[in-house]
Amino acid sequence: MTDHKTDRYSLLNLARKALRGHEDWKPVWRNPAPKPRYDVVIIGGGGHGLATAYYLAKVHGITNVAVLEKGWLGGGNTGRNTTIVRSNYLLPANTRLYDFSLKLWEGLSEELNYNVMFSQRGVLTLTHGVSELTAQMRLGNAMRLAGVDARVMNLDEIAREVPLLDCSDQVRYPIVGGMLQERGGTARHDAVAWGYARAADARGVDIIQNCEVTGIRREDGKVTGVETSRGFIAAPKIGICVAGNSGVLAEMAGLRLPMESHVLQAMVTEPVKPVLDKVIISRAWHFYISQSDKGELVMGADLDGYNSYAQRGGPNVIDHVVRGCLELFPAFGRLKMMRTWGGIMDMTMDGSPIIGKMPLGGLYLNGGWCYGGFKATPGAAWTFAHTIANDAPHEINAPFSLDRFASGRTLDERGSGPFPWLH
Repeated sequence: MTDHKTDRYSLLNLARKALRGHEDWKPVWRNPAPKPRYDVVIIGGGGHGLATAYYLAKVHGITNVAVLEKGWLGGGNTGRNTTIVRSNYLLPANTRLYDFSLKLWEGLSEELNYNVMFSQRGVLTLTHGVSELTAQMRLGNAMRLAGVDARVMNLDEIAREVPLLDCSDQVRYPIVGGMLQERGGTARHDAVAWGYARAADARGVDIIQNCEVTGIRREDGKVTGVETSRGFIAAPKIGICVAGNSGVLAEMAGLRLPMESHVLQAMVTEPVKPVLDKVIISRAWHFYISQSDKGELVMGADLDGYNSYAQRGGPNVIDHVVRGCLELFPAFGRLKMMRTWGGIMDMTMDGSPIIGKMPLGGLYLNGGWCYGGFKATPGAAWTFAHTIANDAPHEINAPFSLDRFASGRTLDERGSGPFPWLH
């Protein structure tokens, strides 16, 4: 039974605090000064870094941990992605990792006691030709054999479920079918960072913002700590979770990684009432679109195609995205584009991430995510925390070790990166 008196009091109390400018609101997490020494230092205050610190504390009891962020929490790729969550992969190693992560997503709001706004609205991947449909059916069969949900849809089913989609044959790439992963969807990127930050802080983790790492000290083949803009911090274990800047941090430790950094653009339209209740992906256009909780249509496409650390991109990609959008959804041509941005992607040579130990003792890397970083946040961080705590990988992330490039055990999955048109 609803307590209306309590509800009215809560609303009035909220309004009173808002009118006072939130002056007496307590911070959600602490703002501590860095200690001279920690058991583990995590470089990078995005989703992966914060989640790694949380699982180190919760699962492994390691609470003397610092998360170092050169700017503000979630100011990197965590706040610059299209928030899609899915596990529709072909290779067994990828399937295990991404579906493990998806299962964690399904209980994450309850786990963190914080609403990450995970919406399992379904991810529909369109097919535009017979050969593409055959490949999609093969993928669906592999997913079902691995215990992952997948439903192949014909054109009539797609037209009924996505009425604004142009399903005619008078388009450049006529739609012939598709595959739906109903458990996939979207989450709120800011809420993910904030939820993990609050939960990690509650377990004693120090989250230190505006603290840029400028060097990594090492001695006798092992790390000893990090040089920062706020002084030296000693630590026998260092985890790197810095998205597009993994190569920069690895170079500080004298390592060169098999990856490049590229810009991946995204953009949003003006907000409108609900018109799209699924995530739609077109591999032929390399285009994807969903509607945010604010009503904006969130769209993305492919890399700009050149190395860069700039968080912006070229107009050619914007043109490509708009063309793909209007080809699939002609009605959206009446909307205004509000803003565009770019995220920096670590693109490995086989399109799969690196989660594991580095050749330097006590140094660990969670990077090289290409297009898949946000969706893997919980699962990647959980396995990364296991690797740091035990100095050995979990069976889920063991295939994603750095030495796979030397041994030839690469995980080269079509469409996951680095350049889909070369696969």
